[in-house]
This record gives sequence, C-alpha cells and structure tokens, in this order.
Amino acid sequence: MFDWITGLISQTGLIGIFLLMLGENVFPPIPSEVIMPLGGFLVEQGEMTMFGAVVAGSLGSLLGTTLWYWAAVRLGADRIRRLIVKHGRWLTLSETDYDRALGWFDRHGDMAILIGRMIPGVRTLISVPAGLAGMPLARFLFLSLIGSVLWVCLLTGAGYALGSQFELVSEWLNPVTNILLGGLLVLYVYRLFKKKGA
Repeated sequence: MFDWITGLISQTGLIGIFLLMLGENVFPPIPSEVIMPLGGFLVEQGEMTMFGAVVAGSLGSLLGTTLWYWAAVRLGADRIRRLIVKHGRWLTLSETDYDRALGWFDRHGDMAILIGRMIPGVRTLISVPAGLAGMPLARFLFLSLIGSVLWVCLLTGAGYALGSQFELVSEWLNPVTNILLGGLLVLYVYRLFKKKGA
C-alpha cells in the first residue's frame, strides 16, 4: 500500500494528493497518516510547495467528507436506519452504533465536527450525523475545513520534519502498513461472521 501511494504521488504530485485524500474520506482504509507525511517529504525535497500540499490535501478531505454529509441529507434518518437493519452487517454497523453516533453528535454539536475531523476512524463518519441533524451546509463546511486544515498541516509538517529520514522510515512503513491493513481485513471478516451468527 505504501509503495503504491508513494508511486502515485510521485507521478501525479498535487493532483495525486487531492485524489488520495478524497479517497481516504470516502473509503477510510486509505490512510491520510501515510499520504500527507509523504507530501511533506516531497515539500522538503523541493518537489512541491507546502501551501500546495496543504491546499490539495485539505480540499480532497473536505470534498470526501461532504459527500457523506450529502448522502445523509438525501437519505434521511429513517432510511439510513432501515439500511443499517437490512445491510449493516456488511459495514459491521448496528442500530446501537448508529444511535451512539447520533447521541455523541447531539451532545457535542459543532465541536464534534471540528475535533472529529482530526480523529482517525471518526473523520468520515462524523459527517453522517451532521447531515441527519440538519446542520447548515455553510457551518458544516467551515468547521470541517478548519479541522481538515489542522490535521493536514500536522501530518504534512511531520513529513517535512522527517526530511532525509523519511526514506529510512519508509523501509519499515510499507510492511507495517500492509500488516495493519491485513489486520483490519481479518477484524472485518470476524465481525461480519459474528453478526451473521447473532
């Protein structure tokens, strides 16, 4: 996975960062924790600017999360609940998970969006209760943009700070990334069959 991301960004530059960050928010197993530090390394190497990397990453992230927001707005709470009841096991989601996400958003409101955009595993999902709750699009975009920019700056800055050490890190990062993705797949299959048997 790491080698594939590295190759794509090296060949396509800022467009690659934008597309990968968009994909990361639509299909979370593509990790921003790999994408943006690599962008920071390329900034340090003089292959792109910090401004360009941050803008590309932030816009890709914002567009991806907005797609989930619009899906929630269009489908509505009842339809999403029916989909979870009928097909939730494929996403390893239950009605309890759904109610918990809505309750968390109800309790924390704006801060749920702002902070949620910086928490791995939550970045994408936080858009759904925002759309269901009818949060105005302008406010959702504003809060999501702030959270996304902060997260992207942090990751890009980390890659920039690693500088010449990034290549050393990449030697062990690729197998670690593959192991983590394999572990996620095993966990998914386990949860899928556990729910099927329940």
